Amino acid sequence: MDFEPIFLSLKLALITTAILLVLGIPVAYWLSGKSTMPKILVEALITMPLVLPPSVLGFYLLLAFSPNNGFGKWLHDHLNLQLVFSFEGLVLASIIYSLPFMISPVKSAFGHLPGNLAQASYTMGKTRWQTLIHILLPNIKASIYTAAVLTFAHTLGEFGVVLMIGGNIPGVTKVASIAIYDSVETMDYTSANHYALMLFAITFVIVLAVFIFNKKAVKNPFE
Repeated sequence: MDFEPIFLSLKLALITTAILLVLGIPVAYWLSGKSTMPKILVEALITMPLVLPPSVLGFYLLLAFSPNNGFGKWLHDHLNLQLVFSFEGLVLASIIYSLPFMISPVKSAFGHLPGNLAQASYTMGKTRWQTLIHILLPNIKASIYTAAVLTFAHTLGEFGVVLMIGGNIPGVTKVASIAIYDSVETMDYTSANHYALMLFAITFVIVLAVFIFNKKAVKNPFE
């Protein structure tokens, strides 16, 4: 059995989750504030991957990333970067595809915090950034862990978007989900079962660990 697709899937999921933790938390914090039309539009766009078929999203990302069109052409001409059929392209596509899985739980957690929690921090002279880091985030850590696990698991099992953007290049874009598809197409059900079982086991262990952590954690009255 070739373990390279498993390692590539784990690498993709880890990088995507790490980037979305950095980008998603500030966006979720901003969206949790007073509702405005720009925020509604942004949230609607972020939510689209949840309702769009992966093939539709993958097709439009393929067009956008293509070196023959707009964004992809600019990247190719100015930065010599090609996103189609590359690991970098998979990372960017995964960030877009998994964005709602990171933002939705965190935004909901921010929204359930009492407003006077932040106001009390401001009264004590803390800045908005200090309040976010030292006051608000510790009170929603369980939701952040949940969002990170959902993002990781969702990225680990990607297929449609990965196939459209990355294709099937061994060692570059052939992740475990593509390896399963290849094995089934060649009627190598033993290999397909091995890959599927490993993905199932990895995801189950991670999800179980988070549930155990949340169960043992001291319950916060604000969550």
